[in-house]
Amino acid sequence: MDTQHSAPLTPQRLQQFQSSGYLIERGLADADTVAAMNHIIADTVSPALAPVEYEADVHYPGSPESKNAPGGQTPRRLLNAYARDIVFRDWARSPAVVRRLEQMLNCTQVMVSQNHHNCIMTKHPGFSSVTSWHQDMRYWSFDQAELVSVWLALGDETAHNGGLMLIPGSHTLDLPRGRLDAALFLRTDIAENKALIENAVPAELRAGDTLFFHCRTFHAASQNDTQTLKKSLVYTYHCEKNRAIPETRSANHADILVSAAPG
Repeated sequence: MDTQHSAPLTPQRLQQFQSSGYLIERGLADADTVAAMNHIIADTVSPALAPVEYEADVHYPGSPESKNAPGGQTPRRLLNAYARDIVFRDWARSPAVVRRLEQMLNCTQVMVSQNHHNCIMTKHPGFSSVTSWHQDMRYWSFDQAELVSVWLALGDETAHNGGLMLIPGSHTLDLPRGRLDAALFLRTDIAENKALIENAVPAELRAGDTLFFHCRTFHAASQNDTQTLKKSLVYTYHCEKNRAIPETRSANHADILVSAAPG
């Protein structure tokens, strides 16, 4: 990482994250890092190296009906990214990432979760699914809803290949339960939700660009309509003092301190 990318966020950039609920940092990962990650993924995605979440597991729109159906062995996530290779670990704890998170989370002891995200997201042509509007916090269990996910693009990401869409400022909303469906996705049959979704913007990324977004920011993604596999490395972070609630999925595996020791 160069000095510019390892430097802290300016007050203006930090304010942008705080008001929008997300921030895109261009070229945060260098070309050699991206190439090394893509090389490893190419060797582990077909056939997929376990542990894996398949498109058929999520039952989202566009998913194969089962693992025995056509496309049923299409991987959606290569899980446990942190443990897969040193290049993924080095990125997770790199100064360019951690210094920004210390500012965004307002703490000096930043942890990376081994239970949420911690994966290589893949969106394949032909059998990718639609992810409806949601907040990641809907299925996480922490003392506070204060976590940030870091999404590294390993190639171009646009609306055409299933790139993320986000609703700016939605991390500040406290919506009544009736505006969400049984799976805690935004209901699209409600006028207020339709108006909210009209404010959505695409997170258009190129290889090496990094999206930071708050766990309460509503986001969604479409299917991959291109002929090229889309890949992203995603981690989720929180302050050490923001503990996972015991006996929940968020506490299955110990999280890892990534901030450097003071001094």
